[in-house]
Amino acid sequence: MTVAAAAAASGVGERTVYRRLEDLDFRQAVSEARARMVENAVGELAAAATAAVCTLRALLGAESGSVRLGAARAVLELGSRLRESVELEQRVAALEAVQR
Repeated sequence: MTVAAAAAASGVGERTVYRRLEDLDFRQAVSEARARMVENAVGELAAAATAAVCTLRALLGAESGSVRLGAARAVLELGSRLRESVELEQRVAALEAVQR
C-alpha cells in the first residue's frame, strides 16, 4: 500500500503517515498486525488444504478412469512436494541448531 493510499484509508494526511512511520512503536504495531494477518491466512489455508485432500481422496474412487488418474497423480505429486518441504525444514532446523 502506498503512503497516499494509507493516508486516504486512515483519514489522515500523508505527512502524518510519514511521521508515524518514523515512530518505532508504531512500526512494531504494524509489523505485529501484519504477522497476525499472515497467521490467520495460514490457518485458513491449512483448513482448505484438509478439505482439498478429502476431495482428492473422494476422487480416487470416481467412476471415470481419467478422474481417478488425475487425482492419483495429484496425490503423489503433492505428497512428494510436502515430503521434500518437511525434509528441507528439518535440515535447516538442524543447521540452525548447530550455529547456536
